[in-house]
Amino acid sequence: MTVGWAAALALVGVAACGPSSNQPPALRLWTSDIAFQVSSDPSPPPARQDIIFKVVARDKNSGQAIEGAEGRVFATSRDGVNTWDGLTPGPQPGTYYAKLNFIASGDWAVGMQFRRDSTKPIERLDWRQEVQAATGEAPIR
Repeated sequence: MTVGWAAALALVGVAACGPSSNQPPALRLWTSDIAFQVSSDPSPPPARQDIIFKVVARDKNSGQAIEGAEGRVFATSRDGVNTWDGLTPGPQPGTYYAKLNFIASGDWAVGMQFRRDSTKPIERLDWRQEVQAATGEAPIR
C-alpha cells in the first residue's frame, strides 16, 4: 500500500514540474541588459482572434523585475497588414500585456519596442510568428 502512495505522489510531483498545458514554452529574447520571456495566449495564435501577449522583463545581470517600463508589440503580415498594441503593466512585477489580432494566417514578422523609462533608449527585438488558420479559413501559402 505504501508503494502505491509513493508512486502516486511521484506522479503528482512530476506533473507539477512540467507545463500545465500543451502550450510551447515562452520565447526567450535578450538585449544588452534585459532578459525577456514572451508568450501568447492562445499559443500558437490563430487568425481573427484576440491574442494576449505576455512579456516578462528582468534585468539581465541582477534578475530584478523591470517596473515602470513602456513599449509596444507590433506585427506585419507578408501582405503588409499591420497590427499593434501598447504594453500595459500586469499585476506581477515586471510583467506587461498587449493584445493583437492577426487577420490572416501565415508567417508574420513580430517586433517589440521596450524601454525601462523615458531616460533610456528604446530597444527593439524582432521574431517570426506562425499564425494558425482561423476556423473555416484556408491557410495562406
